[in-house]
Amino acid sequence: MSELKTKVRQVESGSIVTPSGFQVAGLHSGVKRKRNDLGVVYSETPANAAAVYTLNQIQAAPLGVTKESIATENKIQAVIINSGNANACTGKQGMLDAYSMRKTTAEKFTIPEHYVAVASTGIIGLDMPMDKITPHIAKLAVGKTEKHATDFGEAILTTDTFAKSTCFATEIDGKKVSMAGAAKGSGMIEPNMGTMLGFITTDAEIDSTSLHLALKQVVDATFNCITVDGDTSTNDMVVVLANGLAENNTLTPEHEDWDTFIELLTNTCEDLAKQIARDGEGATKLIEVNVKGAKTDEDAKKIGKSIVGSSLVKTAVFGTDANWGRVIAAIGYSGAEVNPETINMSIGTMQLLKNSEPIGFSEEDATAYLQNDTIQINVDLKIGNGKGKAWGCDLTYDYVRINASYRS
Repeated sequence: MSELKTKVRQVESGSIVTPSGFQVAGLHSGVKRKRNDLGVVYSETPANAAAVYTLNQIQAAPLGVTKESIATENKIQAVIINSGNANACTGKQGMLDAYSMRKTTAEKFTIPEHYVAVASTGIIGLDMPMDKITPHIAKLAVGKTEKHATDFGEAILTTDTFAKSTCFATEIDGKKVSMAGAAKGSGMIEPNMGTMLGFITTDAEIDSTSLHLALKQVVDATFNCITVDGDTSTNDMVVVLANGLAENNTLTPEHEDWDTFIELLTNTCEDLAKQIARDGEGATKLIEVNVKGAKTDEDAKKIGKSIVGSSLVKTAVFGTDANWGRVIAAIGYSGAEVNPETINMSIGTMQLLKNSEPIGFSEEDATAYLQNDTIQINVDLKIGNGKGKAWGCDLTYDYVRINASYRS
């Protein structure tokens, strides 16, 4: 992968509108008290589309509408998003409201209704304030400026403390290809796809079947490897739009630059996933777990998520307590195959276990390391070649405070 990594580069000043042919907008419609709460992503041409959705069996109305839109022709030209109201558990009226958002957006951009995807996030179980949303859809003035991107990024947030955005670029078939994304997510983060909204734009030319294949592969290794609190939302999804304006040869798994495209998508999704984990409600630290030596990659992922999902590990990190017993316990109940006699473990560069036996370490140095805002826990099971990563955050007093007053 070292050769490939020289081809994919991060665009520091890039945003969701950096890829050719994409425009966005965001504004305050009144669903929330102050912050922007209505946004749209628009492609100047119909884009091949792929999406993944929450695995929660109770799914909000917008997911059903978006699934229907994409299934019609595998193309999307606009995504309309509101925050502040999830339009979940809202019955038949909720479906009618989601369809209404789709219809109004299609009329605004003069495109077929099935070229519109719909997403909502916010409080579950409240009727949609369509008297606020409908008239403001017509007021969404899309563009490509930094302000447009900022307004959109704010419009999709709920309890997030900052907007999540990223952009990468590479070269395929001698053409510059860009990919960018914006996401929201702070609480109810335990994907298996499902705990956030993510919108990814690219000007790459790729057929929809290959795009879906790539998205599923990459989501499993990125968004599905983060957890904040173990709750899986009713609403959330990741949508990728590829409008082909880079004019590269159509990407499929047989294309010689397929691995480059996968890396481009991986970098985009991983960066957004880490930002979401870092912004967990009340969080002060990002926890990254690196697992190797597992029987399979799937086992490595299970162990990583078990560790970052452990409330005891999360509170130990918050309290700067190098209590490695909590980590070893999370490994043991992960459901992955392990050999209890061969585990190596370190926090940062400080080794704590070798072949499952404790190694003396400086508590003072460990406490000092755990005061950093990014904490790495490294595990080597030494029973195979499986490897994987997972991301999460510490568990703080503020998590309880935020969620105890979410509706007030």
